[in-house]
Amino acid sequence: MSSEINRASPLLEFLSAAVRSQASEEPGVRLSERAFLGHINLRGDASDEGFLRGAETALGVSVPLEANTTVQGPQVTALWLRPNEWLLLTPPDQQQQTAAALGSDLSNVLAAVTDVSGGQTIINIHGPQAREVLRKGCTLDLHPRAFGAGRCAQTNLAKATAIIRQLDDSPSFDIVVRRSFADYLVRWLVDAARKSGLAVETPYI
Repeated sequence: MSSEINRASPLLEFLSAAVRSQASEEPGVRLSERAFLGHINLRGDASDEGFLRGAETALGVSVPLEANTTVQGPQVTALWLRPNEWLLLTPPDQQQQTAAALGSDLSNVLAAVTDVSGGQTIINIHGPQAREVLRKGCTLDLHPRAFGAGRCAQTNLAKATAIIRQLDDSPSFDIVVRRSFADYLVRWLVDAARKSGLAVETPYI
């Protein structure tokens, strides 16, 4: 008997059913899950050159120092959360390797590296009406002048704690949410997007 455990994303069952039931001909909003990415919480002193050099060596990209911005590297994307805290997103199954590299390259400085992959997932919402749907549930100023591609912010979205990151100007947004809130939040998004014309897509990486 095989001991291998098939992993399932937290939203696989709901989104798979919704793909069949939500299919507008001209959707203003598209929803999907970016499942199984690695999520690493990194803390350190941004004024410490040793910390910044070590993080860049391990990640292949420098962590952003400007508030509410992101930096995307060849493998790792870094999101600014606080002056001393970042969320790092890696390709699937690379979080342990990335965390180990950080632990090695930051061994001589004050830093904390925590793999939080099992506790979070990402809902992607994109399309011409995506911004309007998000506005229904949060108080962030999402106008393109204030919040464009490369920006991120922590907020409450429909009363769920989340991180919103804008990927591009289509617009496309990633919503990083705790696994325990994911089902509630995606159902809220589906309901909020109905009048915009909604298409639910199968989970993707």
